[in-house]
Amino acid sequence: MRSMTGFGFGDASFAGGRITIEIRTANQRFLDVRARLPNELTHFTMFVEQLVREHVRRGRVDVVLRAEGLVTSPPVLDRSRARLAMRELAELRDEIAPGADLPLSLLAAVPGLFSVVEMDAEAVRAALRTSVAAALAALEGMQLREGEALAKDLSQRAARIADLLVEVRERAESLPGLARRRAEEKLARMLGGTTVAVDAARVESELLLLADRSDVTEELTRLSSHVAQFQAALAETAEPVGRKLDFLLQEMLREAHTVAAKAQDQKVSEKIVTFKVELERLREQVQNIE
Repeated sequence: MRSMTGFGFGDASFAGGRITIEIRTANQRFLDVRARLPNELTHFTMFVEQLVREHVRRGRVDVVLRAEGLVTSPPVLDRSRARLAMRELAELRDEIAPGADLPLSLLAAVPGLFSVVEMDAEAVRAALRTSVAAALAALEGMQLREGEALAKDLSQRAARIADLLVEVRERAESLPGLARRRAEEKLARMLGGTTVAVDAARVESELLLLADRSDVTEELTRLSSHVAQFQAALAETAEPVGRKLDFLLQEMLREAHTVAAKAQDQKVSEKIVTFKVELERLREQVQNIE
């Protein structure tokens, strides 16, 4: 299990410079990779983002790249061409304006005096791949350490939820009988001292229906299944489980609402409130899991 929050640093040298990369991640429902590169390297942005996407599956990922030294070689002056240009300009000056100043700035208007040799793109690409790999390795190490701590906390809370579920089930087993007795007592109070005749078969049918409505066996069975799946998912290591855990928690919360509504029992309601509190705490933690 990996946390979605973390930090990684990597660097690599190449002929003419050095690249450093910082990767920061934060929790987010989907994968969102954003890389910031220096102007001279912006054409490698998609390459860097793709390297990250191959290793990170979920969360907000910010990649900051810095280039130290020269990413391109310094401009080289063609001295022979510059001398020839100045000589030609001097001859023109002597012809039309003898004695006038001839500033070197005039050379700026002469095309082709400076040439820039671009850095080897493959060398830069290799350095980017090396530095990104190092940053991702550091990031993964941090995410795994935090994920281990999260898994321990989630496991403890899931065990607490399982215990609460056992307590609810024990109380729920008596709910249909309690509902029937309460209805019978209420009916007896209503009919007490009267000579109103009642249809015994109809009363029995209504009592059975009332007892069935307070039966939460199916909901508790589904809750038990969800809790077991949640605990099993915590032990998974091959694939990201954040979304699966979040889905199971949503299902548990939905079933808990149904149990509370059907049970109509104070003791069950109190335990369900505690159950929901634990579920919300779990959901807060699960939001940080990849």
